[in-house]
This record gives sequence, C-alpha cells and structure tokens, in this order.
Amino acid sequence: MARKPISMRKAREILRLKFELGLTHRQVGASLKMSHVSVGKYLERAQAAGLSWPLPADCDERRLEELLRGANPEERVGRKAPPDVREIHRELKRKGVTLRLLWEEYRRERPEGYGYTQFCEYYRRFRSGLEPTLRQEYKAGEKMMVDWAGDPLWITDPQTGEKRAVALFVAVLGASSYTFVQVFENRQTASWIEAHMQAWEFFDGVATLTVPDNEKTGVAHACRYEPQLTRVYEELAAHYGTVVLPARAYKPRDKAKVEGAVLHAQRHIMAALRNQTFLSLEQLRTAVRGALLALNLRPFQKLPGSRQELFEQVDRPALRELPAERFEPADWQKAKVNIDYHVQVDWHFYSVPHPLVHEQVEVRLSERMVEIFHRGRRVCAHPRSHRRGSASTDAAHRPKAHARHMAWTPGRLIGWAQNVVGPLCAAVVERLLADKPHPEQGYRSCLGIMRLGRSYAKERLEKACARALAADACSYRSVRSILETGLDRQPLEPASAERGVQEHTNLRGAAYYADAPCEEPNNQENDRA
Repeated sequence: MARKPISMRKAREILRLKFELGLTHRQVGASLKMSHVSVGKYLERAQAAGLSWPLPADCDERRLEELLRGANPEERVGRKAPPDVREIHRELKRKGVTLRLLWEEYRRERPEGYGYTQFCEYYRRFRSGLEPTLRQEYKAGEKMMVDWAGDPLWITDPQTGEKRAVALFVAVLGASSYTFVQVFENRQTASWIEAHMQAWEFFDGVATLTVPDNEKTGVAHACRYEPQLTRVYEELAAHYGTVVLPARAYKPRDKAKVEGAVLHAQRHIMAALRNQTFLSLEQLRTAVRGALLALNLRPFQKLPGSRQELFEQVDRPALRELPAERFEPADWQKAKVNIDYHVQVDWHFYSVPHPLVHEQVEVRLSERMVEIFHRGRRVCAHPRSHRRGSASTDAAHRPKAHARHMAWTPGRLIGWAQNVVGPLCAAVVERLLADKPHPEQGYRSCLGIMRLGRSYAKERLEKACARALAADACSYRSVRSILETGLDRQPLEPASAERGVQEHTNLRGAAYYADAPCEEPNNQENDRA
C-alpha cells in the first residue's frame, strides 16, 4: 500500500530547513518526525523541478504540489490517466448510476488507471470545490422545486400611469437546473395551480417529486412530518402523477435549487427589465420569455454546457409524460342536504339521492360541473348552472311517491277523467285545478278522485261528480261523501231556482218587517258593555 503523501506545509519546511538553515537529512527528518530517506526523495524532486529556497512569490501550495509530483521520476514513468470528474458528476445525476459503475467503465477503457479508492478521491475533491447549493444529489427527473419570487414586477396603466404589482413564479428541475419563469396577476390559488400546469407544459413532462414552500394556497397546515395539502393541490398532484413534498419550515436548503433559481431570475430577468415600461401582462410575459431563454442558454461557470444542454441530456428523458387532458381546477365546499333533497351551491339548488336528507356532503365546484360527494364517494353530478334561485333536479333522486306525483300534469289529469270515467268527472277535475292559485295545489285532490275509481264503479263516480257539480261542491271530500252515503243512487232534483219558492206559514213578507216597531237600545246595558 502506497504511503500517504506529506502535506505541502511539511514540504515547504523541508526546503527551508535544508537550504536556509543547512541541516542534514537526518536533522530535518528528526525535526519533522519523518524518515531521512523521505526527506532525500522530496529534496530530489525539488531539485528536478528547479526549486530552492525561498520559493517564488506565486508558488502556493497547489502549485508546489504540482511541481513536486511532476518531478517524481516514478510517477513520470507510469503516469495514470486521471478520470474526467466533470463527466462523472454529470453521469451521477442519472437514475441507477453509481461511482462503482463509473469506475468499472473507466477501468475497461484504461486498464492501467487508478483504483476505486483513488477514483473516488478524485471526484470527492472536485465536488468539494463546487458551490454549496450544488452539493445535494439530484437524480434525473426526480425533483421540481417551485416558489414565488420575493420582489414583484410592475405593470403601468396606460390611461392613468398607475403601477400595479404582479407576481413572478419560478420552477426549476433539480438535476439540470433548467428553469421556468412566468408572471401572474396575483399569488392566489388559481394562479398557483395554473403556474404548476404551465411549468410542466414548459418542461414537456412531470417530475416524480414537486417541492414547494409552505404557501397557504398549496399547504393547508404546515408540519415538519405530516404537512396537509389543500384539496385542489392534492387533486392537481394526482392528476399529473407527481408527489408533493413541501419543504420544512425555515429550511430553505430543502429547496436549494429554486432559491438559487429565484436569485438568477432576479439578476438576469428582473434586473434586465428594470428600465422598461410594460403596459399589459402579455407584454411583460413576452419580455420575460426572451430573458428566460437567454438564462437557460447561459453557460455554467464551473461545469461544461448550459441548463438547456443539460436538460436535453439528463432531465428530459427521465420526466414522466403529461396526462392526455389538462387539469380543471375546482373549489370545494361543505353543504347539508335540505328536506327537499337539494343542496344550495352558489345560489343554485342541486338534487342528491333522497336518502341523504339532512346528511353532510362535500361539493366540488368546477367551471363546468358540480360534483357532490358523501363520505368520499361521489353520489351525483350536475352541469353547473348560474341561474340564481333555480333548481337542477334529477328525477332519479326523487322518492317513488314524488316521482309518481311529478309525472302527472293538468292535461293528463283531465284526459284521464274524460277517457276513463266521463265528461262530468273531467269537469270536476278541471274545476278543482282552476280554483287553486297554482294547478299543482289541486293535484292531490284530483289523485284522490282517481283513487275513488278503484273502490267504486265508474258509473257511480260519474253520477257522484254530477251531483257535486249541481251542488257546486267540487272537492274530493264532497265526491267521497256522496259515494259513501249513496246519494249518487238517488235521482238528481232540479235546482231550487227552477222549482220556485214554496209557500208555508213560517215565511214572513217584507210588510211584516216594515210594520214591526223599532226598539231603542238600552243605554245602561250599552254602558255596562
């Protein structure tokens, strides 16, 4: 096993003790707690590299190490080709790729190359020199991090010159740092949902994980261990096949990539547009798209390529496909089923199955549909109506008795009476409907007369209706009483107006009342009253 090389601080000290103080190899080795043989080897390397004491001003520790290693005769004879650490860093972003796999591929190409331990050491040194925000390991297509930019952009009213603030949404893919930026009117739920959908459409795919901040529009209750998402945000994630994993509160490193992307958006987009005036949201969005294109094409400072190139190579092949249809946002409300098996939603009434009377239900209200859920199961759906005070009723939701009742109309009731019983029964039914302020108020009486036709012969019912018409007593009670007492079997007498007035001793004429004395009222009784 090869010995670990000494530090460059010790190497500098060897040169100082030897050339400045003139100590022997053994004295230098005793002073630095190392073998005099090793001291001699390093002095030989320094001599081969043309080094003495004092060292040149521009010779720092890294340069000194390069000179001493380059002057090592043993290393010059069998120098091994170092691995391409940048290519290693890029390949590790792919799913299933490990350092062991990359080392095996490296050794197949260079059998005389470094062993696994030194191979890993090369990559470790390279990774330690990257920015802290890049030290997290991101797999291809694994994470999309999203956030709102802290500072707003501005739109100027062309009429009044008044400025209003608009929000900047930023999304970034973890493996490639490929960035999406868009402007929205506000930070409300509708904008939050639309921003995610536009981001996935911009990336032409969906990442496995979506990492947001604890925005109230997406996270109903923030929790370190079990955050609770809003209902519409959960539906959005399920529709696109992603998992929402909110960052921990006050832990920006959980979404470090989007923190850096927001910083780049502020520097390369917002700052670049600071001196321009925008009169509409669409005009501002056009300018943002141009600046975003330049940002994604900008070369990396410490890595080869750009965000666009890395996205095409790494992230795009690993993203999941977009669903066939775009997500339709919806609001959720709670409601209680009324006694008439309807729920009120946005000042309109929608029916539900009648066994759910007095039950609590959840209503999903979208632009086109109203869906009603009971204990997590959808029980019905209606096209959304914006007619205030009206009702949307499904006949299948009514009880059987209500369905039979609603099947009758005034014309159908009159037709039944005419065809099944006779014209006099039809006349009674027509009178019943006409006497009510609303025809439906007479439905029950008409249905009651229909039921009498089951217990009595149709001829008797027709005669009972004739007697009810003659007596001007067109009601269910009157017809039933005529049938129960058998009056329908008795001959129908002519009207009293046709018979005239019969004379008898109890009749008093007008003369009787004209000759009668008029009694004065008793004042005392009136006073007592």
